[in-house]
Amino acid sequence: GAAALEHLNEDDRRAVMRALGEEEEEGKEEKEVAKAETIRDLSIEAAKNALDMSGIDPLDVDLVICATSSPEDMFGDAPSVATAIGADNAFAYDLTAACSGFLFASVTAGQFLHNSAGGTGGVKYAVVIGADALSRFVDWDDRNTCILFGDGAGAMVLQAGDAESEPGVLGGASHSNGKGSDDLNCRYAGIPRGVATPDGGTTVTSASYDKLYMNGREVYKFATREVPRVLTEALDAASMSVDDVDWLLLHQANIRIMETVASRLGIPMEKVITNLADYGNTSAGSIPIALDEAVRSGKVKKGDVIACAGFGAGLSWGSAIFRWGGEEEK
Repeated sequence: GAAALEHLNEDDRRAVMRALGEEEEEGKEEKEVAKAETIRDLSIEAAKNALDMSGIDPLDVDLVICATSSPEDMFGDAPSVATAIGADNAFAYDLTAACSGFLFASVTAGQFLHNSAGGTGGVKYAVVIGADALSRFVDWDDRNTCILFGDGAGAMVLQAGDAESEPGVLGGASHSNGKGSDDLNCRYAGIPRGVATPDGGTTVTSASYDKLYMNGREVYKFATREVPRVLTEALDAASMSVDDVDWLLLHQANIRIMETVASRLGIPMEKVITNLADYGNTSAGSIPIALDEAVRSGKVKKGDVIACAGFGAGLSWGSAIFRWGGEEEK
């Protein structure tokens, strides 16, 4: 399932950028970019759509993970999302891993499900959500980055299975390296405030964040180097090869990254799922949004093997191999 703000395609985003550069009437950017829905609302809509497609009763859901770096509630959106979708028996929590978030959350949910396989109790059904609103944090005066990001949420329902031939997470791999954190970040930048105290006063800070920063050149080199490797790791974990892959689905960050990764793996672009031009980079939302479109259009069919990889701030990167189990969209 998926949900997105009334999204701006690439031409729309360029128009907003030009409008900001020309300093048009005050409030124009809010009208065109910041919509009424919250990222929590989009998470709820996406999760409901995924449950509707799966046919699973929300009361049967045992786990809800919301992968996001931009929650409405700093303490986490997942519990309120679980309640809103009727998953009253589930435990729920947020997971923060930026653009790798949905993959990390899927692998995490897969571990819960694997440990519960065979009817031993625990987690049988999980809802994994990827949701972000990074347009809140971009620098709209930076023409190199403000055009790239969009807001949206996607969700997937996972079920515990007993056989390797059944649908689900077949294998995965996850990594991070904090040495690259300077290349992609959105850091705390508290606003100092003096507070009177008996001993002469002290200074605290009010919460605030810098604008999103990205070193595009270094991120490109990182992604094209590490993503083919982590996909190979995940395929090995699933006892599969590139020849077994029906679809390659990467985090929707840059079309050149997708082309390079596909080429290095020997996968033709005809097997690469992408909607980057329509939505931009929706961070943790990008993979499930693209997957939802591919399923609903009939491109991805029951039994198809999908190799997914996410990568981004941290730096972090991960991959999961899925066998799709949903019924074909009628």
